Amino acid sequence: MTVHERSDPRLIVALDYPDAESALGLVDRLDPAACRLKVGKTLFTAAGPALVKTLARRGFAIFLDLKYHDIPDTVANACSAAAALGVWMINVHALGGRVMMQAAREALAREKQPPKLTAVTVLTSMAAKDLAELGISGSPMEVVARLARLAQSCGLDGVVCSPQETRQLREECGAGFCLVTPGIRPAHAGRNDQKRVMTPRAAMESGADYLVIGRPITRAPDPLVALQEINREIGLK
Repeated sequence: MTVHERSDPRLIVALDYPDAESALGLVDRLDPAACRLKVGKTLFTAAGPALVKTLARRGFAIFLDLKYHDIPDTVANACSAAAALGVWMINVHALGGRVMMQAAREALAREKQPPKLTAVTVLTSMAAKDLAELGISGSPMEVVARLARLAQSCGLDGVVCSPQETRQLREECGAGFCLVTPGIRPAHAGRNDQKRVMTPRAAMESGADYLVIGRPITRAPDPLVALQEINREIGLK
């Protein structure tokens, strides 16, 4: 394991489980020096803040993936509450607009140790026809780029995007803008419900900073071995 991996693991394991017991059963087999963890809506609704605090105490950096999307005051208060849990990253939905994202940024600026603040652009389960059905003009790439530029102008740290958009976003938003990419599938894995996917190595080479990976690790016979194999694939031994 390299110094870089220990100081800044690039893999975020998605804890897509229905309860704390199942999630902790996997976490017991992982290494906080080799990965971060993502807690999403299902697990957070079932297990609440207590589980997030438990994971943090075990040394894991937590991405709280709740995609806040509401009126500005509500989102600002939610971001402050999330920061109090000691998480590493939270996110809002860029479609909430400029005022909402600025309110989130201002709320976190008042925290002593604010988490990274990212915005969801276009869900990786959505294709062009899905956007058109919603009345959103442009290809997924055009919409993602538009929302990413908006998020950056609001002072956010980065965005969550498909790995297929990372190369253009890296060129448009610069090296300091954090790109978090779900839709990562090793070559041998199935796509499941993801439509815009890429292998771990290809995603990193395209400019991603962090890779969110779920089933290829969580459903592997040995999750730690699967995690280590992907770290090796992206150059972290």
